[in-house]
Amino acid sequence: MRKNQPMTMENVLNEKHSQLMTRRTLFGGSAAGIGAIALGNLLADDVNAAPANVILSQSSSGGLPGLPHFAPKAKRVIYLFQSGGPSHVDLFDHKDELDQLHGTDLPDSVRGDQRLTGMTSGQKSFPIVKPLFGGKRCGQHGTWIGDLLPHTQSVADDLTIIRSMWTEAINHDPAVTYINTGSQQMGHASMGAWLSYGLGRENDNFPAYMVLLSQGTGKNPGQPLFSRLWGSGYLPSNHQGVMLRPGANPVLYLQNPPGVSRDGRRRLLDALGSLNQMQAEAAGDPETLARIEAYEMAYRMQTSVPDLTDLSDEPESTFELYGEESRRPGTFAANCLLARRMAERGVRFIQLFHRGWDQHISIEGQLPRQCLDTDQASAALVQDLKRLGMLDDTLVIWGGEFGRTVYSQGELGAPTSGRDHHGRCFTTWMAGGGIKHGFDYGRTDEFAYNIVENPVHIRDLNATVLHQMGIDHERFTFKFRGLSQRLTGVEEAKVIEEILA
Repeated sequence: MRKNQPMTMENVLNEKHSQLMTRRTLFGGSAAGIGAIALGNLLADDVNAAPANVILSQSSSGGLPGLPHFAPKAKRVIYLFQSGGPSHVDLFDHKDELDQLHGTDLPDSVRGDQRLTGMTSGQKSFPIVKPLFGGKRCGQHGTWIGDLLPHTQSVADDLTIIRSMWTEAINHDPAVTYINTGSQQMGHASMGAWLSYGLGRENDNFPAYMVLLSQGTGKNPGQPLFSRLWGSGYLPSNHQGVMLRPGANPVLYLQNPPGVSRDGRRRLLDALGSLNQMQAEAAGDPETLARIEAYEMAYRMQTSVPDLTDLSDEPESTFELYGEESRRPGTFAANCLLARRMAERGVRFIQLFHRGWDQHISIEGQLPRQCLDTDQASAALVQDLKRLGMLDDTLVIWGGEFGRTVYSQGELGAPTSGRDHHGRCFTTWMAGGGIKHGFDYGRTDEFAYNIVENPVHIRDLNATVLHQMGIDHERFTFKFRGLSQRLTGVEEAKVIEEILA
């Protein structure tokens, strides 16, 4: 160390860092550097997508310069993702004709050349199954909602129900990947990561994107969900979703190990941050900055997360609203309550993944249980946000990756029968955040099998979400491997103007 230099943790680490350049390292690095120059030229487009001065000066909480593109209608999004494919036929898209058509074979002209999954493509017949449970017209505009969702029926006047969603994907993993990232292929950034990257955080004590998982009592276990669904893909990694686990340790490795004080952790992070900042300035590598940000966020979350998950300050009326299950960590109801608390704390994108909607078999037993898991808490979230004056600037979305077939998977009427995947039409509802109240959009045929009015591709849904957050999806890009990547992909996507308030 230099003479008279104080022996601080930072100076000690800086000194050790300078001693790591050995003769062998020097020659090895020089040789590698020649290849790096050539590679750098080849990849110049990717580097120039986010110039070094922008990378180094971009505020981790402030998002990108120039965003939002226009005044947003929503400040935050709560996405209640129902993984597995809820049956639109039984829950939202009632057709009187199906009572008369029950048991008859779905006409070939209706199925057309649509792809079927391997689970029903070998069936000799495709008998139509009428809605298995009743429903009624709800709210001032008389929208039909199934009786398995009585609490959702009660908030019908706050919802826009889109009955004409569609996707090309017919199996779970590509379909869930598609609606969350804009591509059926792995490696792309999720919607929450895009919004974190573009708009940054509202609260420095929480990530912009937080994720909660729950398992329903319908199909148990449900389809697997992988962390790449809330990943950052090619965006800087500090924009990936942070998942909270139920129980005493919501975030793994967040607490200091035995013998390490909070002050000691602070000094270590300061020294480590200084070294990483020097590396970032020398190399212009955004991942180095992401590393700094991850350390700092973890430090702040040591106090903010326990406060978030401590429900002792909630009145008894809150648990009555969300249901008794909201007292049990890890349930969908408890996660809905946490989502409201995150929204109050300025988390920009909150995503709940709820598994168990994949009713291939025993749908008459599984579907009621799955609805019981989610119905009260979903409606309660809308009511609670409205009570707090937050619904107007909070966009709530409820829906899955596709719907279910009108025909039976398995023998008609058998206790083990169910419905297969169906991507050519399904239902999603939205509330708040500049969306119309009490509005139906889109229409399917008498078989609830094909769209006949106002089709909405999942790209259109994502474009609309970005629009409500003040972002033009066509101008919101990230250069990667020579392409201007977008959440809405390279094919046409449009904002659903008709559902906007």
